[in-house]
Amino acid sequence: MGSPERWLVAMHGILGSGGNWRSIARRLVERRPEWGVILVDLRGHGRSEHGAPPNTLAACADDVAALLAELGNVHAIAGHSFGGKVALATRALAPPGLVQTWMFDSSPGTRPDRAHDSTDTVARLISAMERLPRTWAKRDDFVQAIVADGHANSLAQWLAMNVEPDGGTYKLRLDLAQIRSLIDDYLAQDMWASALDPALGDLELVIATNSDVVNAADRARVAQPPPHIHVELVEAGHWLHVDAPQVILDLLATRLPT
Repeated sequence: MGSPERWLVAMHGILGSGGNWRSIARRLVERRPEWGVILVDLRGHGRSEHGAPPNTLAACADDVAALLAELGNVHAIAGHSFGGKVALATRALAPPGLVQTWMFDSSPGTRPDRAHDSTDTVARLISAMERLPRTWAKRDDFVQAIVADGHANSLAQWLAMNVEPDGGTYKLRLDLAQIRSLIDDYLAQDMWASALDPALGDLELVIATNSDVVNAADRARVAQPPPHIHVELVEAGHWLHVDAPQVILDLLATRLPT
């Protein structure tokens, strides 16, 4: 395929991995062949190491900034949910050459109310995994336990990507204490200063209409955005790249810099 002229670095949400964006990335480079896409596994996720403490948004941003420096020619970064705020924190470090940041259903503001909200899907998943065993005879046993806790089978199957073979059994590879530290810091950090700074490039804020992750107060702050912030409402739930992949693909293909 040759070497791309520039890179987009894409980041997943909490409990996910870079592979969550594989299908969209593949189709994107077909439409915009001058771009290459790097799918990042954030610390403690996928094939990445856990990284040294503290496990914070700033630590994740430092990890990503080091990758950007190694790659060179990264013109855009993007992230969903937790990854979106990591992208915003990375943007605050003003990496050379970065001109565009994407946040997919991710709030720049604080949301400490969500950390232990019994109605929040991520909080419920973390609590469930903390209660459940760490090893399983079969991966499907883990799936069934998550379904029994009240979650959809599709979500349980996705989460089971974090269950890996370990000798004759299967284990959950996530460090749940680390995950809780990451999500708590994500919810506590106010990143509006980075979002509102035009010197850091354009900000593409993509909001799912059937999600409350970007709450009413945050939406009000960008109801009349400054010129460098572009807001797009997408009819989808929080996992908008799953609910509306074609819309997300079209947005990226159309709005990535030429």
